[in-house]
Amino acid sequence: MKVLANDGVSQSGINALEEAGFEVSTTTVAQEQLINYINENNITVLLVRSATTVRQDLIDACPSLKIIGRGGVGMDNIDVDYARGKGLYVINTPAASSHSVAELVFAHLFTGVRYLFDANRNMPLDGDTQFKKLKKNYAKGVELKGKTLGIIGFGRIGQEVANIALGVGMKVIASDKFLEKADIKVEFFNGQSIDITIETQPMEDVLKQSDFITLHVPAQKDYVIGAKEIEMMKDGAALINAARGGVVNEVELIKALDSGKLSFAGLDTFQDEPKPAVQVLMNPKVSLTPHIGAATNEAQDRIGLELASQIKNLLLVDKN
Repeated sequence: MKVLANDGVSQSGINALEEAGFEVSTTTVAQEQLINYINENNITVLLVRSATTVRQDLIDACPSLKIIGRGGVGMDNIDVDYARGKGLYVINTPAASSHSVAELVFAHLFTGVRYLFDANRNMPLDGDTQFKKLKKNYAKGVELKGKTLGIIGFGRIGQEVANIALGVGMKVIASDKFLEKADIKVEFFNGQSIDITIETQPMEDVLKQSDFITLHVPAQKDYVIGAKEIEMMKDGAALINAARGGVVNEVELIKALDSGKLSFAGLDTFQDEPKPAVQVLMNPKVSLTPHIGAATNEAQDRIGLELASQIKNLLLVDKN
């Protein structure tokens, strides 16, 4: 049986699949050529990340497919219900990249509170001639310890963010439509750990109390953070979005940054991916990454191995 990992898969995942007898291709096929490639090569399993979409037309046109796999959490680039209705398995790896995304959230937070997003733009230009001026400009950073982090969406990734925040010494509050509380186990290098229970609150309360807000929600029809929600936030608060593009109204975000309502933003996902708005990319108060939340070696190994495990189990069950 043949597997096409169109957006790539880790070598550990490839090895696990090949050891089980699968033929794995990591050829990147253009979206408009994908149907022909799948049919001509009799592909059984199609693995994607965020670059490739799997819509109804592809599902209908590719009878050899048995499994569609998403290396990551969100599956908004796949017509999941339609595929399952046609008898295909649709799988993802919801836990494999949680810690990597959480660490990126803190990369943006540390970058923001110490002005690294701006310093890294200006030091190469003016560091040799205006060193003292730049030092003065960036001399009013703040510490994360003791500050309140508000987490909107308290699933696996949100809880991983909470874990790191507690280790940093932050107060953590959270909001989630489907979860009343979560038990966070903070583990240390020597085997010791502490357990902390966090009860969720209404989103309005989290917005009003937090020094920093981080979003961990799925893609949805309406903005989660718009003008109304920004107005509720503390003056000088900051916003991190490493969840999905389109959950933040970027026009209102830029207005809030320009007015001083918000101090900075960290964005890993964008409303108009893969062509983010120029106003967002050029704003001097935005820390930017190109949707790399899950892009660590460790996360990709976990994703590849988890996909391989699910594929082997499903197709063995299918055979029986």
